[in-house]
Amino acid sequence: MSNPRILILGPPGAGKGTQSANLAEEYDVQHITTGDALRDNKDMDISDMDTEYDTPREYMEAGDLVPDAVVNAIVEEALSQADGFVLDGYPRNLDQAEELEGMTDLDVILSLEVPREELVERLTGRRVCDDCGANYHVEFNPPEEAGVCDECGGELIQRDDDNEESVRNRLDVFEENTAPVIDHYENRESFVIIDGEQTPDEVWDDIETAVDARVE
Repeated sequence: MSNPRILILGPPGAGKGTQSANLAEEYDVQHITTGDALRDNKDMDISDMDTEYDTPREYMEAGDLVPDAVVNAIVEEALSQADGFVLDGYPRNLDQAEELEGMTDLDVILSLEVPREELVERLTGRRVCDDCGANYHVEFNPPEEAGVCDECGGELIQRDDDNEESVRNRLDVFEENTAPVIDHYENRESFVIIDGEQTPDEVWDDIETAVDARVE
């Protein structure tokens, strides 16, 4: 199989990161996320774009939201350097989806679907070690001792954006901005809905089947 170009979509907590890592390993392609692309190209010269700053780094250091035009340019640069990819976290809105049309052709578009209350349970149950960053879940992947990291003995905490109010807000933002992106792709032959409520192994089986059926 030659270097498939894969887009993976889904709400926070759907498992995109896990399955993107599986795809990158199985098909020997690059895992491209917006965050990684920004970090890798933070000193890119954008002085010709009539933006407030001349590099993405200046936006990031100021704590300002990087404009769509800059994100689009950075993603395009990352895609141009990749010999096959799984794109995760972009496009986040319909304007970005339309920009992506001019950057590349997609072989497979995967949409992970998980019921909202399941997502809330997954995200609010996450715990992170305050020392080493190891991840746990109070139900699905608990530590041997409650509140204590198996790896280093550090304290497990709930991140601020994993409390229920923040989680529900993030899901609202996804539904408002990114759901139209899914509508944009859903009638294409390359588009596949994946039941993300299954176990990670079952989800991966369905993803692998979908990719193999669409890429020679």
